[in-house]
Amino acid sequence: MYEDNYKKRRAYYERRRKRKRRIILKRTVCFLLLAAAVIGGITAVKKHLSSKETASGISKSQVTEKLKAIEIPAFVDKQIIHLHNTARTGTPLDGVKNIVIHYVGNPGTSAQNNRDYFDKDSTEVSSHFLVGLDGEIIQCVPLWEKSAASNWRNNDTVSIEVCHPDESGKFGDETYKSVVKLTAWLLSETGLDENAVIRHYDITEKLCPLYYVKHEDAWDKLKKDIGAALKELKG
Repeated sequence: MYEDNYKKRRAYYERRRKRKRRIILKRTVCFLLLAAAVIGGITAVKKHLSSKETASGISKSQVTEKLKAIEIPAFVDKQIIHLHNTARTGTPLDGVKNIVIHYVGNPGTSAQNNRDYFDKDSTEVSSHFLVGLDGEIIQCVPLWEKSAASNWRNNDTVSIEVCHPDESGKFGDETYKSVVKLTAWLLSETGLDENAVIRHYDITEKLCPLYYVKHEDAWDKLKKDIGAALKELKG
């Protein structure tokens, strides 16, 4: 009799233990599924936000609209190159953090020569603006799009390629004046100051613009002149 009762109790407790294990297992599975769903949701939200928002917290579409609203001045000759390869992909900028000064590295060539080179299907480089030997300024890429000049900073910079008469890379007088004028205007339109003007060298350590890398005093003067022009623009 006692043995029978013992077996019944043992069977009863065994059933309870199994039932308890099943409940714990179900709860664990539910918790893991819920956790996975939450983590997946957070990840999706982060990806969505990162694709929609820039570092400044506004959407890319807002950045694009702001840049599109900027009226290009009459002193700039708009000759937008066609969409092709990597020179102009039509990809919107994330914003504008810096204005990058380059030199074309091909002495004696004109702004038109370089613009037409950018426009070739085989060309993989471009800049937003070109400043020529006589001070002429050509726009090659829309202000709200990425150019292909400043490596990994193409996404948040405006690029200016500058022509030069000789191997030294020093800008001629008329070219210099136009670089100052154009850069000051860009700073005023994007809410930046002369401290946001950098060289290609400051991104990659490439000797570009050559003369203004080798001669820091000349670079400092250029930035100072840009700052003065910006101050004059602001009144």
